[in-house]
Amino acid sequence: MRGRILYQEDMSRHTSWKAGGVAEKWVEAADLDDLADYLKHLPADEAVNWVGLGSNLLVRDGGLPGATISTAALSVIEARQQHRLYVEAGVPSPKLARTASRLQLTGAEFLAGIPGSFGGALAMNAGAFGGETWPLVESVVTINAAGQLLTQTAADYPIAYRSVTPLHAEPRWFVSALLQLHAQTDANPPPIKQLLKQRSASQPIGLASCGSVFKNPPGQHAAQLIEQAGLKGFCLGKACVSEKHSNFIINQGQATATDIEALIQHIIQRVEHRFHLTLQPEVRIIGKPDTPHTQP
Repeated sequence: MRGRILYQEDMSRHTSWKAGGVAEKWVEAADLDDLADYLKHLPADEAVNWVGLGSNLLVRDGGLPGATISTAALSVIEARQQHRLYVEAGVPSPKLARTASRLQLTGAEFLAGIPGSFGGALAMNAGAFGGETWPLVESVVTINAAGQLLTQTAADYPIAYRSVTPLHAEPRWFVSALLQLHAQTDANPPPIKQLLKQRSASQPIGLASCGSVFKNPPGQHAAQLIEQAGLKGFCLGKACVSEKHSNFIINQGQATATDIEALIQHIIQRVEHRFHLTLQPEVRIIGKPDTPHTQP
């Protein structure tokens, strides 16, 4: 391939939690064609994971077998006719919001508050400030394990809150989407700076976290439930519930993925015990658990 492959790559370098095991193979393709060619030659039984900016991801300490695909090379963003934008999966969501604003298009402002890549936003229907990703989507392009590309419309996917359900049985991954936006109708640009200021005031920006850990239950806020369960500031090892926003877990320094996952489970149990309600993680947890060392 024209890109590069790194072996035994430390995934703490590629996740915003700055924790996790190693990837057996870390694959950085040169572009979409290079990626498709790589997948065509991959053994059919080899495990495949995809990683964008690693902002909504916990990689277990046992690491990732097989090929872990970086979406960084899928970085094309282009204006199309009739207020549309073509966006590849590796484009950072804030960059998409800024590009749309510069082109005097509205509808994508909320993406400025999502620190991950656009591919991740597609995969989970990410949202912020009352906006969600999939209402913008006109069509998507996916790729399968054989490197074949398929274009589908937004109507081909059942969409819900922080959820996208594929209708195809085979594994497929989003590589791009065509978004339908709207022309700016007044002289004032979209309020991206105000939205970011609001985010900074309410969330622990700049610390090692994954963003919101749990989905909000219907009609409720996960952060409020966690705080009412007495867990604000609670720590396991160096993994701590944020004092600023209780739906954030902060790596205070040298926290392991095992620490973070244990804290996630502890929060679920405490909230369930207190409110008889089971919080659902928003963060994606992948990889093998750490293998305990046996004593001689």
